[in-house]
Amino acid sequence: MEINNYSSRNIQSQSRKKFRFDWILTVILLLALFLYGWQIWKAGSANAFYTAAIKSMTESFSNFWYGSFDPAGYITVDKPPVALWFMAISAKIFGLHGWSIVLPSVLFGVGSIYLMHRLVAPYFGKNAGRLAALAMTITPIVVADSRTNNMDATLVFFLLLALWFLEKAIVQKKAWAPIVSFSLIGIAFNVKMLQAFMILPAMYLFYWLAANENWKQKVKKLILATVGLAVFTLAYPVSVDLTPASQRPYVGGSETNSELELAFGYNGTERLLGQTTGTGGTFGAGMTSKSQSKSTGMPGNGKIPTGTKNAIKKGENGKATMPTGTPGGQKGRQNMGAGGAFDIGTIGPFRLFQSSLGPQISWLLPFAITGLIGSFTYYHDRKKRWYSLSHEQKQLVLWTGWLVPVYGFFSVASFFHPYYTIMLAPPIAALFGIGTVSLTRLFKDNTRTSWKFYLFPIAILATAALQAWYVYSYYPWLTWLILGITIIASLLLFIFPKNNASKISMVVATITILIAPGWWSLTPTLSAESAMIPTAGPSLLSTSSSGPGGGMSSSKVNTKLLNYLEKHQGNAKYLFATSDSTTSAPYIIKTGKAVMAMGGFNGTDPAITLPQFKKLVKNGDLKYFYYSGRSGNTKIINWIKKHATKVKSSLYQDSSSKQQFGGFGTSTSKGSTNKPEYSKKSATTPNVPKGMGNGKNMPGKGVPSKIKQSTSSKSAAKTGNKQSTKKSQTAMPTGMGGMGSSGTLYDLSTIYK
Repeated sequence: MEINNYSSRNIQSQSRKKFRFDWILTVILLLALFLYGWQIWKAGSANAFYTAAIKSMTESFSNFWYGSFDPAGYITVDKPPVALWFMAISAKIFGLHGWSIVLPSVLFGVGSIYLMHRLVAPYFGKNAGRLAALAMTITPIVVADSRTNNMDATLVFFLLLALWFLEKAIVQKKAWAPIVSFSLIGIAFNVKMLQAFMILPAMYLFYWLAANENWKQKVKKLILATVGLAVFTLAYPVSVDLTPASQRPYVGGSETNSELELAFGYNGTERLLGQTTGTGGTFGAGMTSKSQSKSTGMPGNGKIPTGTKNAIKKGENGKATMPTGTPGGQKGRQNMGAGGAFDIGTIGPFRLFQSSLGPQISWLLPFAITGLIGSFTYYHDRKKRWYSLSHEQKQLVLWTGWLVPVYGFFSVASFFHPYYTIMLAPPIAALFGIGTVSLTRLFKDNTRTSWKFYLFPIAILATAALQAWYVYSYYPWLTWLILGITIIASLLLFIFPKNNASKISMVVATITILIAPGWWSLTPTLSAESAMIPTAGPSLLSTSSSGPGGGMSSSKVNTKLLNYLEKHQGNAKYLFATSDSTTSAPYIIKTGKAVMAMGGFNGTDPAITLPQFKKLVKNGDLKYFYYSGRSGNTKIINWIKKHATKVKSSLYQDSSSKQQFGGFGTSTSKGSTNKPEYSKKSATTPNVPKGMGNGKNMPGKGVPSKIKQSTSSKSAAKTGNKQSTKKSQTAMPTGMGGMGSSGTLYDLSTIYK
């Protein structure tokens, strides 16, 4: 059995060869550019939470540096700003448009495909590199993430770039290369925090195994690399935490106004154990099989925790129904392939194969796992002992070291969104490309008497079976097509193992298992999807919507309300205040004016106290508060209800319920000093559900006792699993959150008159 062993000298000589145009790789990169970039000009406000921040960040350097959500620099987004920096720069150059804020993600996505090829091809050949690049290109969640202004595509690019420099460190033996590699992980930390550290064990292990140096040199370089990691990881959060709170925005998502606490709390341990901050209560999204039988279908065994911010509705089918304006709404749908923004399946070793997550990421996972086994076997050097690893096997350790811990995290984690699984796309793609080459060679080099002969057919059939299950809810005919072709191809391999028919059968079988994920990956492109909660699947093509993009279900501007507020703002610093970013984001995007999201993303951050709020009102910096029914600081809201004056609803509520989408234009209405009219009985104040808030500044407990069932949940329950996967199962009913007709506008300026 001939093995292509690539030594460091071989790789160096390859890198010095004259550049040769690879038209197949070029086609794959063009395919990626099409999938990620086509129709991004219809992106609308994409993720309106981040778009509002990008708008604010273009207003001043301070806002840019801290990632301020609002132009006044009151509070930041709940992630570090590095990814947003690229988007803000793009918006500054091209203007604030849907395509300009998504463009960096598109470019990082395409860049990741190129890096995937560069990481695989030098060690396993061009075909393996091309197949790995193609597999990642058509991974559905990669396409969906690369079409938004979320951080995930940026994160993956920096992780792959770090691996590329690590490879250079091993080949060139330069001390600077591992420092750069690990420093890039530090930068990635400031893209999405601890998520970037998931591949660090693989990097340390790989360098130790693959570097052709004595142990003293390895230790020295790894220490220097770790110093670089620490410096680039901590430089930004420490600088933020050391800046006096009065001179910077409040750190959104944190409980103590600390960037480090945000990293290790809300964006760290709470993702694994379940959220206790930012959501107002423990929000464990994973379920064990035992607890699931008693669950409502909602995370945390169906129990809505004390103090939780959102009134979460339960449908007849047991799925969660989020109120209008709930983060994660997009075009009125929440379908993640079989669930919703918070449907991440049942905790366990096979969670990633379940219908909640699988259709986004796991199409080629069975083949990748089988390919890993076959590749370790194929690339073993028989001249050495079994525990001695060849250079190719060490490369496999790198990808396995990425796959296993990340797979483990998603198998047991209690709170994450399905689109986070993009973290698994690179190792699955790499192992698919490598595995395809090694399994075909094992098939050719062995006879029916060897177990290695059966690995390729097993990989094909296992992958086809999983895909057939995924597609059945949408296209039963495709299920039988996939199974039929792969079964026939496998039979031909057994009957004619050593002739041209076997080659054709292997090619046909491989193409067949790429059809379904390829179609799933095309759906975000065809539907012009650019969502706050990215997803892929045929439901995007069948679900009615109010227009492409949108980002949040409540990303609409009440033009009548906006005109009223601008007319009476006067010299106030803020156009108005509200509890959360979902309500305020569209107005920041449209006007570029300061709108206070009092409690940050979910309305539960303890960013301001009642005395501080009173001071803003007394000084005339804040004249209006819009209560949308969302959670917020109970003390402040109760004080407003008690002392402020309700504005007559007919002055700001649109009786036709027609609201303008929160685009990027600037409002043309001008301010006025006209005296407003008031009526203390003109509007009905929505009741604040007890317990809304973060538990620190809100004494109430529990949630509303009577919660209506959503229409979509009822229909899903009646039509069964097939229909429920085709249609959105997590409906976004109206009447709570956002800037609709149910909200109440309070005039605060009358309090101290």
